[in-house]
Amino acid sequence: MRRHVLLLCLGALLPGVLPMPHAIASTRTIASDANGLDAAARARLVGDHMLTLQWLGWGDLSGAGKVVIEDAGDTLPMRGEQRGSGENANDYVRIDGRIVSATRDGFVFEGDILTRVHHIANGAECRRSGRFIFKATGKRRYWRLQEMDNPCDSATDYVDVYFRGI
Repeated sequence: MRRHVLLLCLGALLPGVLPMPHAIASTRTIASDANGLDAAARARLVGDHMLTLQWLGWGDLSGAGKVVIEDAGDTLPMRGEQRGSGENANDYVRIDGRIVSATRDGFVFEGDILTRVHHIANGAECRRSGRFIFKATGKRRYWRLQEMDNPCDSATDYVDVYFRGI
């Protein structure tokens, strides 16, 4: 990859010196690869996904929320929410930020994750800001937030982003 970038730079600085056709790459591809967001990662991530927090319903995805991951070049903006119903009507999980890198089994999200669950932290909203890892393990068809400890209470939160098409 570095050789291709060097050849592209030389071609720009020295007229008549052009890289071989196989070395030509767009700056979008170079930036994306450098950030760990290659074409395969984009194909898995970009689009609409279901989002769940276990306190808002177990086992039934009919009440799942939605998170949208967009393609913005160097990063993948990620935004969405799940709202509770019934006794959890005022509860939610919200995600707002961007995916900054991805691997075969997960991704790194940078931004905010907000949760509100009426029986956790006296029903107050809990904000997590920073860098978080979501990972799919075994035969799971979702990426789970790895920083599961709720910073506002002694609870453990399972925040899951499901693969498309489930």
